[in-house]
Amino acid sequence: MDYITDILRDCFSSELTLPACIWRMLLSMLLGCAVGVERKRKGQTAGIRTFALISMGATLAMLVSIYVPQELMGKNDGDPTRIAAQVVSGIGFLGAGAIIQMKGSVRGLTTAAGIWMVAMIGLAVGCGLYAISVIATLMVMFILILLENIEHRMSMGSFSRTIRLSLPSIVTDIDPYREVLHQHGGQLVNLFVQYDYEKLQTNLNLIILINESASYTKLLDSLGKVYPTDSIAITSQPGF
Repeated sequence: MDYITDILRDCFSSELTLPACIWRMLLSMLLGCAVGVERKRKGQTAGIRTFALISMGATLAMLVSIYVPQELMGKNDGDPTRIAAQVVSGIGFLGAGAIIQMKGSVRGLTTAAGIWMVAMIGLAVGCGLYAISVIATLMVMFILILLENIEHRMSMGSFSRTIRLSLPSIVTDIDPYREVLHQHGGQLVNLFVQYDYEKLQTNLNLIILINESASYTKLLDSLGKVYPTDSIAITSQPGF
């Protein structure tokens, strides 16, 4: 019993003992994984491993920032924020990589914000701020999961969907698709067009907002009749 108590005391010690460092890295990994699970569930490329590594990396940077001036240089008045401060600026590159811009539409902002937030949580764990780190993670999960439902209600029950069409001809007039979507209670939010002039094919990605009660079968049937169509499919738009 005393042995376990000693281990727990070392883990939660303010000094950078080996058990304390291992505990901080482990907690950082778990908190990063928690956020990564939610992002992976939304179909984002940055998932569990990415968020766990970001959080652990930030924690390690903070541990090094604290260890170097105190242990290697023998100074207690060193600045432990120098190395950790680079995490704040450096994490911007990862965040930028999560943002996708396509024909005027920007996706991945929420994931980029999550990456930045997880890095800050990792720094907090490295400082030994365990309680605030856990609370911050819970708040992030609340924002990503529960507030999404509120956003859906604010959009009056509309959900984002992607309709992919393959046409055996070169099509330049998209207005008929807008009219069909309007008839079925949908709204065209974004459009991606790809032309294959060798095969005389057109590939369309229609990103739409449509009411949850709409009939997707009737909508696809109507869209497929606008122009001769080889294939048409509708998928859930990944969460932002």
